Amino acid sequence: MDTLETAAGALSPCGKKRPLSLKARAVQYLARREYSRAELRSKLRRYLLPQDDPGELERVLDELQEKNLLSETRYAESRVRTRSGRFGNARLEYELRQLGVPAEAIAEALEPFKENEAERALALWRRRFSSPADTPKERAKQIRYLLARGFSFDTVQEVLRLAEELP
Repeated sequence: MDTLETAAGALSPCGKKRPLSLKARAVQYLARREYSRAELRSKLRRYLLPQDDPGELERVLDELQEKNLLSETRYAESRVRTRSGRFGNARLEYELRQLGVPAEAIAEALEPFKENEAERALALWRRRFSSPADTPKERAKQIRYLLARGFSFDTVQEVLRLAEELP
C-alpha cells in the first residue's frame, strides 16, 4: 500500500485523508517535547470520537509508558531544568503538582536543584535589581519579588544578606 504521511493525517491511495489514530497523534506530540500523562490525556481527549471506546485513550497512554515514550520523570526533569533559572523549588513543585506529575517524579527532578537554590535566587535578584535596598519599602519589594517566584523565606533572607555584602 503506497501512502503518504502528512501533518494532518495519512492519505489513502484514493487521495482522501484518514484521521490519525490516538497513538499516532500522541507520538507526534511526544516527538516535539515531553508531556506529563495528564497533559497528554487532555490534548488527546479532544480527538476521541463518540463511537470510540472510552478506555482506548488510557490503553494508548499505558502503552506509551511501557515503551518509555511517555515518562513522568523525564517530563519533570525537563520542566525543572528549563524553568529553574527563573523560579524557586516551591514554585516548580507547585507547577508540577498542578500538571498531574506524581510526587516521586517531582522529588527526583528537584533533588539536583536543592543545593543551588540560593545561587539561583541571587542570580535572579541581580538581573532584576541593581543594588541592595535603601528603604524598607524597597526591601519589601525585593522580598515579595523573590517569594512570588517560589524561593523560600530563608533563601530570600540569605540572598538579601549576600546582596548587601556585594561591592
